[in-house]
Amino acid sequence: MAGYVNKLSLQPVHCPIHAVTVLERRVVVVVYAGAMALDITGPIEVFDTANRLLAPSSAPYRIDLVSADAPLVRTSSGVTIGASPLEAGHGPIDTLLVPGGWSLGEALQDRTLVSWIGRAAARSRRVASVCGGSFLLAEAGLLDGRRATTHWAYSEAMACRYPDVTVDAEPIFVWDGPFVTSAGVSTGIDMALALVEADHGAALALETARFLVLFLKRHGGQSQFSAVLDAQLADHPPIRTAQEWILDNLHNPLPVAEIAQRANMSLRNFARVFRREVGTTPGQYIERTRIARARELLETTDLTIKQIAGRCGFAATETFFRSFGRTLGLTPKEYRHRFQVITPSGLIDQHHETDRSPA
Repeated sequence: MAGYVNKLSLQPVHCPIHAVTVLERRVVVVVYAGAMALDITGPIEVFDTANRLLAPSSAPYRIDLVSADAPLVRTSSGVTIGASPLEAGHGPIDTLLVPGGWSLGEALQDRTLVSWIGRAAARSRRVASVCGGSFLLAEAGLLDGRRATTHWAYSEAMACRYPDVTVDAEPIFVWDGPFVTSAGVSTGIDMALALVEADHGAALALETARFLVLFLKRHGGQSQFSAVLDAQLADHPPIRTAQEWILDNLHNPLPVAEIAQRANMSLRNFARVFRREVGTTPGQYIERTRIARARELLETTDLTIKQIAGRCGFAATETFFRSFGRTLGLTPKEYRHRFQVITPSGLIDQHHETDRSPA
């Protein structure tokens, strides 16, 4: 078996897939101390797997890791990565890749690093970032006037820090001209698959995804993977009280008129102040809160879909399916398949619901 696996790892799984004829596609990854290992290794594994599936006559990816901290760079998780000095990144670059990491604050203060990224970008056919790496691109002035994304938790900070960049927190990745920015951590893998598809076609991208046991195209935006509500509790006491009451009574119908009455406000004034303080209407907030509670129950319990719908205040299972699909682009069962953790009973996905919305 070991010999078979070794042989498989060095050869294409199926027939080689022919692609555009160029000598090679040079991918330069700029690494810095405290960068996140998966931001670096995830895309690299995609490119390396694509190389193994390419025909001999096709242009392979040549991966160069460069760093001011060469030859050994310690990532945020403690994994040490070997890299060449920044000077080794001279010359034409097909794809410049910039990762994020917990040390991003220090990296943004490193003018040598930021300047090098700016100069290297000028020699690159395209420039890509993973997670917080988009901050470094923006710091170098590369994203001014462009759309970009970053990790959902830092999208507001990026928009404030770089007002000339249009930050879109929803997509898995954003492609604007020669710049491709991906969202949180693992989305660098999604982005790398898209780059492979652009370079060599959908067939190779699909074969690469299949070999790595990945979705070629992930459903929905990255917001579906954040475990926090879009709106935090308001500072205005009556609105905050209303939000807390909503959270404690999600199993009830929650008519807005009743909530306004509990806040000792007229319906019209309550709706106006709520939108000002929370950034959304009371009805939208209630729906998002119900969906957030449903996600929690789908992830951590073995309750049936019908039971979860009831506990989250959906009068009918059909309504729950429509709201959940509209918000996340997945059915409740699809979400549970992907994100359920081990429950107290130790069971995972032992359910009997259908995977389609009731008629």
